[in-house]
Amino acid sequence: MSVSPYRFLSSSSTPHFRKLLVVIKQTAYEEYSQLRLRGKAPKALRWQRLENRYKAHKACVNDLLGILRHHNIDHQCVNRVELDRQHLANVDLVLAVGGDGTVLSSAHFLDNGTIPLLGVNSDPIQDSDRDTKKNTDERRSHGALCMCTADNMADSLAKVLYGEGTIMERTRIQCVVKSTFSETRLVPALNDILIANPSPAAVSRFRMGFLVPVDLSDRLGLMDGSSSSTSSSSSAAAGKGQLGGSSFEERETMPYKKYGTVTRFGGIPYDIRDSLNVWSSGLWISTATGATAAMAAAGGKPMDLSSSDIQYYIREHIREHGTETSPEVDNGFVKDGEQLHLRWNSQKGNIFIDGSHLTHPLELGDEILINSNTPPLQLFVDNDKSR
Repeated sequence: MSVSPYRFLSSSSTPHFRKLLVVIKQTAYEEYSQLRLRGKAPKALRWQRLENRYKAHKACVNDLLGILRHHNIDHQCVNRVELDRQHLANVDLVLAVGGDGTVLSSAHFLDNGTIPLLGVNSDPIQDSDRDTKKNTDERRSHGALCMCTADNMADSLAKVLYGEGTIMERTRIQCVVKSTFSETRLVPALNDILIANPSPAAVSRFRMGFLVPVDLSDRLGLMDGSSSSTSSSSSAAAGKGQLGGSSFEERETMPYKKYGTVTRFGGIPYDIRDSLNVWSSGLWISTATGATAAMAAAGGKPMDLSSSDIQYYIREHIREHGTETSPEVDNGFVKDGEQLHLRWNSQKGNIFIDGSHLTHPLELGDEILINSNTPPLQLFVDNDKSR
């Protein structure tokens, strides 16, 4: 029997949460105003529009803080760009005020999955914005990850504060990058990650496959027909306690009895199965939460929000000599318990985590492990939007 991803809190007469952290978006008006002081603001900016968005956002923030004071809720505020793990000490609920970007940025610091997150869309799209392109500014946040908006947050927050909210566990992407001398675990991604060349005009070269744990206790036996010189070199490696070479290229050429290419993450040996060499514009990987965003625009498949699978999509896959491959090669799923592996074969690369603000650099030879084996995000949801 499947486990429901929803968790319903029971109401009480006293506040359910003791201390809140309010993460506040820094608006474009504030950012460009700082540039204008230095004479670096773009000339084509529409300052009146930016100021209107700023005023709407500030009004929402002031109203929200008034609600918290009315209910005698202990809270502190922090600007989104200044958020740090030290701000989470003794916090049992995070409020992200802004839009989807503020929710995503806040979620990156909640990697243990123990503190719930509630998003408030401070400047939601109005019906009039959908029908015009001139009289009003339609460039507002959609708030797909937000439970409530500036228009209805008074009632919604009161319910949550006294235990009537609904929390949904959202699957996230775990990504580990192994370089020559280091192994780095990136923050979990709630929406998606993009692995690509820093230049959109350059080809992204990588080899992808799936990792399967292996037992290398019998790894030193040689394949039939191996030479004695190769056997002696393997025995020497065994005497030193080495696992068939330290680099990817050495592992690839070492003769194993059962396995071809063997690699390690966290000290665990893996065999790489179903490998595919790819020349493309990069690789999208998304959760069910992000399947309606860039993944959908690229041509990916819709997913149920409760799914723990993650989806991948090869962007603009270049087929060798014009050969064709089935759509399943370009677009597929990493099931719960499976692990995707990439070996980066371009000189430079980047991993973009939930957009363009957070990146991790790649170099030739770096290996990447991707799965959903990370604590899910506890996200407050609007029942009407989540089903």
